[in-house]
Amino acid sequence: MGALFRSRVTGIVIGTLPMGCVAVPSQQAPVLDREGYGPNPVLPPPRSALVPTVKIADAKGWPSGVTPTPARGLTVNAFAKGLDHPRWLHVLPNGDVLVAETNAPPKHDSGFSFRKWIMGIFMKRAGASVESANRITLLRDTDHDGVADLRTPFIEHLNSPFGMALLNDRLYIANTDAIVAYRYSQGATRITTPPEKIVDLPAGPINHHWTKDVIASRDGKKLYVTVGSNSNVGENGIDAEKNRAAVLVVDLSSRTTRVFASGLRNPNGLSWNPYDGRLWVAVNERDEIGNDLVPDYMTSVKDGGFYGWPYSYFGPHVDIRAKPQRPDLVSRAIKPDYALGSHTASLGLTFYSGSLLGPSYQGGAFIGQHGSWNRNPPSGYKVIFVPFKDGRPQGWPKDILTDFVGPDGGARGRPVGVAVDKAGALLVADDVGNVVWRIVPSNARN
Repeated sequence: MGALFRSRVTGIVIGTLPMGCVAVPSQQAPVLDREGYGPNPVLPPPRSALVPTVKIADAKGWPSGVTPTPARGLTVNAFAKGLDHPRWLHVLPNGDVLVAETNAPPKHDSGFSFRKWIMGIFMKRAGASVESANRITLLRDTDHDGVADLRTPFIEHLNSPFGMALLNDRLYIANTDAIVAYRYSQGATRITTPPEKIVDLPAGPINHHWTKDVIASRDGKKLYVTVGSNSNVGENGIDAEKNRAAVLVVDLSSRTTRVFASGLRNPNGLSWNPYDGRLWVAVNERDEIGNDLVPDYMTSVKDGGFYGWPYSYFGPHVDIRAKPQRPDLVSRAIKPDYALGSHTASLGLTFYSGSLLGPSYQGGAFIGQHGSWNRNPPSGYKVIFVPFKDGRPQGWPKDILTDFVGPDGGARGRPVGVAVDKAGALLVADDVGNVVWRIVPSNARN
């Protein structure tokens, strides 16, 4: 039997931990999923409970012969199977695909908290507690049939690697604690030379959000790096959030780092908008104030811009949990461009400038939604596409790859990073299915 917990609001026992999902019965999501998307999502009043709503699709993996379901007119196949928790992707100029097989580093914050204990139990069930392989693997499709026939360890002995960027024959890797660089020669299948450390990144004993993405500037002089917060809503103290909840910019000539945009709780996918060259990022918002708060989002980011966390969300909506309050910052908080649904864990983001998928996809954005842990019913667990016009999102998102949750409620897979290969196909890293999926038009040859 699991331990029983009682709501501080109602005094009613609301669930057990190991035996099932913890969920406040009255917190069944009242807002239609569609209303949590777009430039003006519905934002209901915040609601809280002693124990947050917890509903996780247990990690099951893909049954033999079963794949996710693609949108009409598209088809999907496994580009590579049997990987070790693949999270992020990078496509090299010669068409080779790099995949970060990775997970969180070992925890060093020994302090006990009720929330950490709960999350440890449920993250294990979700497949998020596997040991990190700390490896970048190279995948190559030598016969161009849409399936990788060469797989080799490319770089090993990393420290929870995530983002990758190639610039001037140097491959930059965003470890959880530093940006490192390796000399790269086109066509190489393995790198064994020692790395050069470029800059340290915020890590430390808490390291609440450990993933760091990286992208190079168009002029080749800078790197932009995402760093997530060290808490849900600042409960570990603002001092623990230095250079976190932000996109940092690294000047490569001076090896200095500064905050480019802040107030972004957990930014991940970075991508350049092909229409106007602006930098966009996907952001995971805060938890524990209701099924429909706060929507994750994607947004363009401005130098010096502040986007609200932890003091407010979606512009001026104050979060009373943040202490001390900062009305001066709330007054200048920038409203994000486009909501992506509450608790969807939208991680991957890439703009499409290819031609293989057809003109209806050009200029729009693909988003990998890893899936919720504290929403009932669950949200995310799919890949979506948001159309753009003249560099701005237009209209509702379209489901591109679905059915990651099976009929039994278990997670057959969970999509994370998305990338476009050299032929213009969409690649999706699935860290529970241990697969990289490849999506092409139904009439494509490969």
